Amino acid sequence: MKIVVDYLKDKLFVGGITMLIFYQIIMITIYMGGYSAVPRNLTELTVAIVNEDAEYGAEFAERIKEELPFKMKSDLTLDQAKQELDEHDLSMVVHIPADFTSHLTKPEEQVQLNFFINNATAQTVSSTMQTVANQIASELSQQLKVESMQSILQGMQVPEEQAVSLAEGAVNKVKTNMIPSNVPPAGMHNLMAPMFLTIVSYVGAMIFSMMAVSTLNKLKSKHGKWRAFFTLQGLIMGLSLIGPLVGLGIYFAIQGYGADVFFRMWLSHALEMFVAVQVTSVITMLLGQAAMLINMPYLLIQVIGTGAIMPQEMMSGFFKFFSSFSVLHYSVETDYSLLFGGGNVAESISMMGVIGAAALLINLVIHKLKAASNTTKAEIEVESAALVGNAN
Repeated sequence: MKIVVDYLKDKLFVGGITMLIFYQIIMITIYMGGYSAVPRNLTELTVAIVNEDAEYGAEFAERIKEELPFKMKSDLTLDQAKQELDEHDLSMVVHIPADFTSHLTKPEEQVQLNFFINNATAQTVSSTMQTVANQIASELSQQLKVESMQSILQGMQVPEEQAVSLAEGAVNKVKTNMIPSNVPPAGMHNLMAPMFLTIVSYVGAMIFSMMAVSTLNKLKSKHGKWRAFFTLQGLIMGLSLIGPLVGLGIYFAIQGYGADVFFRMWLSHALEMFVAVQVTSVITMLLGQAAMLINMPYLLIQVIGTGAIMPQEMMSGFFKFFSSFSVLHYSVETDYSLLFGGGNVAESISMMGVIGAAALLINLVIHKLKAASNTTKAEIEVESAALVGNAN
């Protein structure tokens, strides 16, 4: 029994018990709160309808806008819509071609609807949009049943006998033409690669930052506060260049993309790792080993905010706020672009750089203030000792 008591008196052991319970609380709470937005916030996604048919296509486009639960845009050309889709500003583009009505009136031809979907995006979006596209085509088929079809054709001044004949085959006239872009290679491991490659770098950086700050605090009195600080920053830069090579090397050995993609991914994740060390060091510089109580929840919040499972549009305000300055989010966005195409690499890389520069500046200020505080305490101790000596 005494050994049990000794274990329970040990601060490290009690700290382990605390983390065991704390991790369950924060992970379940954060994930339940974050992913409850699916499917509740699907209505926040934006779909564009590009109609090039002035007859029945215009009527059908209005019907789609009324029935779909998404935010709708209908003022774009096809090229503009495809560009916004590529940059993740749209979730899908529904294209009604100019020959929509003419094919409708020819018994031997099918009506074609084009659905453009960007596959290099959150899983929720791509899977949902494919389902919606099939539903749209199915509903159109139902709308083109004999009675309504006959009425439409007669309204277009098609002879009654021909209208009846065309209407009988209308249900089978709809052809769904899925046009995916930026398609990942086959395999779930490829689809999830941007998220996993980013998380492993961040977690490694978070653990390293705790050890690095601890070492900094030991060495600054020996080598000087600024020499120790800037030497550490140089070492972090070097390690950030070397560290990502391990994870990327394993992934590219399994799924090769070519040397040029590897090189760009390496530089991107080197930047991510450097920024991650700076971001996690902010709390560590302030709280020491207790920083894990904040860095761990912040990691879990960022995992939801990556955009790999659901896009920013669907996130609740809390997660959307943290996602906007999350290194994980911008790293995942960069990986999607470098591995599969699309997106805006310059913007995501720039945002990572801004976050890293801000975190480094904050760390510098914290180091300066803590060093000044320690110097003041030391001066007070010296003065007190001198006063005691003079009194004696």
